[in-house]
Amino acid sequence: MPTLTQHIVETKIVQLFDETHPLKMECGVELSPVHVAFETYGELNSAGDNAILVCHALTGSAHAAEYSSEDSKSAGWWHTAIGEGKALDTRKYFVISSNFLGGCYGTTGSISENPKTGKPYGLSFPQMTVRDMVKVQKALITYLGVTKLKTIIGGSLGGMQVLEWPLMYPDLVESIVPIATAAKHSPWAIGLNTIARQAIMNDPDWKSGNYYAFGQPQKGFSLARQIAMLSYRSDVSFQQRFQRERIKDNLDSKNYNFDWSNLFQVESYLYYQGKKLVDRFDANTYIYITRAMDLHDVTLDRGSIEDVLGSITVPSLSVGIDSDILYPVHEQKEIASRIPNSTYAEITSPHGHDAFLIEYDQLSMMLKKFLR
Repeated sequence: MPTLTQHIVETKIVQLFDETHPLKMECGVELSPVHVAFETYGELNSAGDNAILVCHALTGSAHAAEYSSEDSKSAGWWHTAIGEGKALDTRKYFVISSNFLGGCYGTTGSISENPKTGKPYGLSFPQMTVRDMVKVQKALITYLGVTKLKTIIGGSLGGMQVLEWPLMYPDLVESIVPIATAAKHSPWAIGLNTIARQAIMNDPDWKSGNYYAFGQPQKGFSLARQIAMLSYRSDVSFQQRFQRERIKDNLDSKNYNFDWSNLFQVESYLYYQGKKLVDRFDANTYIYITRAMDLHDVTLDRGSIEDVLGSITVPSLSVGIDSDILYPVHEQKEIASRIPNSTYAEITSPHGHDAFLIEYDQLSMMLKKFLR
């Protein structure tokens, strides 16, 4: 396989489930066909045991690393961590990143064509769970010839997938790194997701999920993203970045005769983030994924939190972020305290939940030390 820094590695799509071998989902539905979008970086060794699985968060995709050629370059969502000489060194490891079940970047989800109707599934897509996502990932690594996963790493929703792996497939996992996540979604996080979903569903352009022929419910979807962005950062981060700075065109407004919809820099930032997601993501997909996060609970049908996390025997590095208001550090500390062979580490940052994508130097040191 060509090295990351020399050649483009395109996202691949493979069909892993069909009518004769459907995906049996946690909700009881048998789903087929199921396609999975994925990328790999580095080379799988002959034993198939040098693989690392990277799990993405809410609006991520399979495109995690940076690759380049003479005429093209593309940075993935975690390019700071994956590559030659980086924390997940592709000279040593075979790194796998896939778009999870229900995503809108190539893996089967609500925007996919329903073979029974010839139209997008929309709200007829069965509600997937984190366990369903992991079941599809398991099928992918089998397809790729992986016999062992050196480690599984992910932040936020990615961390939820990480925690499910050693519970569902303990014989395949050698270690885990859950980052800024939870063993079960808290009422606080569920409440934030509920408001975001309502913002989308109360937009008349949502049309009960049947908007594909007309275009996205832009206002509601943008608002949902803006709500989420507030929980991804912190008051200190916003204070440092924006303070009370106004939009340039409104700086000289003595009589307050300004544009009320866009006065402060922070407002402009939130509007921009909302529009950016509307332009690249799908509203129904957002609804499904946030619900899957709300349903996340490692203890469901298994037992107490002490027994469930206590059954994980592989080494674990649980990483918290000191300014994270979405998944506070006490949740990461609980995970570390319940898993027998676990270490807790903490990122110091003003940037809140998103710090695991920003504070590369701190996280890199933690990962390198753990992998050694």
